[in-house]
Amino acid sequence: MYKVLIIDDEEPLREAIHILGDWKGLGVDQVLEATDGKMGLELLRQHKVDLALVDMKMPELSGSQLLQIAEREFPDLLLIVISGYNDFEYTRQAIRSKVVDYLLKPVNRNDLNAALRKAVDVLEAKRKKESEFISRNITLNMSLPKLKEKMYLSIIERSFKNQSNEAFLPLIGADTPGNYFTVGMLRMLNLEQVRHDRFHEDRDLLHFAVTNVINENSDGHFEAFSFASPRSEREFIAIFTLKGSYGEDAAFLSLHHMKKSVSTLKELFGMVCAGGIGQSYSDVMEIAPSYEHAKAALDGIDLLNLKENTVSGDRNTKPVVKDSPSLTGRMPMILNALESGNVNHAKSILSEFTRKWKAAEYFSLGEADRRIQEFIILLGDIATQLEAVPERLRSGKSKGLRGLGILSDFAAFGQFEGVLSHILDVYAGEISRSLAGDRSSVLENIKAYIDNHYFENIKISLFTDKYFLSREYLMKLFKGQYGYGIHEYVQKVRMDKAKDLLSDPALKIQDISEMLGYKDKNYFSKAFRNYYECSPSEFRLLHLEGEK
Repeated sequence: MYKVLIIDDEEPLREAIHILGDWKGLGVDQVLEATDGKMGLELLRQHKVDLALVDMKMPELSGSQLLQIAEREFPDLLLIVISGYNDFEYTRQAIRSKVVDYLLKPVNRNDLNAALRKAVDVLEAKRKKESEFISRNITLNMSLPKLKEKMYLSIIERSFKNQSNEAFLPLIGADTPGNYFTVGMLRMLNLEQVRHDRFHEDRDLLHFAVTNVINENSDGHFEAFSFASPRSEREFIAIFTLKGSYGEDAAFLSLHHMKKSVSTLKELFGMVCAGGIGQSYSDVMEIAPSYEHAKAALDGIDLLNLKENTVSGDRNTKPVVKDSPSLTGRMPMILNALESGNVNHAKSILSEFTRKWKAAEYFSLGEADRRIQEFIILLGDIATQLEAVPERLRSGKSKGLRGLGILSDFAAFGQFEGVLSHILDVYAGEISRSLAGDRSSVLENIKAYIDNHYFENIKISLFTDKYFLSREYLMKLFKGQYGYGIHEYVQKVRMDKAKDLLSDPALKIQDISEMLGYKDKNYFSKAFRNYYECSPSEFRLLHLEGEK
């Protein structure tokens, strides 16, 4: 809605304008009146008037004088000039004062409303433009942190293009000489516990809390801007900017600020954190090596001697152990253990390696991360080989340890060992369930094969290769199901069949021997005697006598 002021010393004209104006249709909710220029100026100063209709010839303060004052004091005020004199001087002043329209007395309805409509259209256009400007600024203010984050990440990833992003450099202080930039890395060691206990699984709220703590206490001289790392859900990147000082000051203040942030996060939310600080540079493009330095410092923190709220600025606290043993060579043994259902044996193999890692007296956070990823890949290969990949991974609905229900928090070596053990338990359980579901059909297939191919040279390797089962485990399963070992069952089938064939007097014992897969008649006779405690000939004779 709009507010209009009529400034004219003639009351009949003011009344005529009141009556003729289509105020409601134009969106005008208030019409004020002034009897002369001086009073009109007072009302303009007292009220937020959108449009004024000014008579050019008035006592005390003329319309021409009022226009000049209004142009200085009320640059946004729209004006319509009304005059009984078709005077060039008045017209020239009206044009100079950016008047919307110029009306001659007597004023008629059509001309008045046409002038008013022109003024209202200008007002609406201005308001729309202002609204769009405000909206753009609100959007910019809301998205500014995301824009800065995107810029910093592009520099860190070395994909920043100066030409296309040059206009945004002032947002990160890159256009100001004398600024120093330092990157800090923060890692939440008990992320999942805190997210569950303090933030009710709300990741965004947790991210806001962490970045808010890191960014607070920034001032015009030293500023911190932080965001969650896209590479690791438990890590945060902080960019520290020191304005107009020395690189040594930047490094010191950044380290101090990071230590203070880590301490505050522990005090407020129970977060256990570790941090790394990179080197300070005067060129914003050097944020990339500063980030790599900070990441290396964080990854190099010794897990065996990790203290709460550690922040390191050293890339290599201790040399990395060159011959750190790998689990890869022992995975066949773990495979056999999981196939046979012996999870404890698989865990003992795992413990053997964790003891070796611990005995090295230095085991970094980065090394722990790599070992976890290596173990997941190796167990995934075993699960794929045994067709026992966890359903949540097969469906693609979940990713990472959290999707498997595994808590990956660790702030000490013992907790790291617990994560590895939990990973093994999950995959072992899935493998066990998968094998249990297939076990009966596998054993039935093996038995059916023996029943139909008893006359062949049957080797256990035929079944272990086909079903990816170890020899010992398969023999144990078969005997548990049928009461015979595989070789024993082959012998039983052959001997049962031998009895049937010997019942036919037309068949020679040599022929029967070959039909049962024995190339040597004497070997068949010996096997038959060991099984039935009589020779094939004696059995046939006893059988024929029994039929008489």
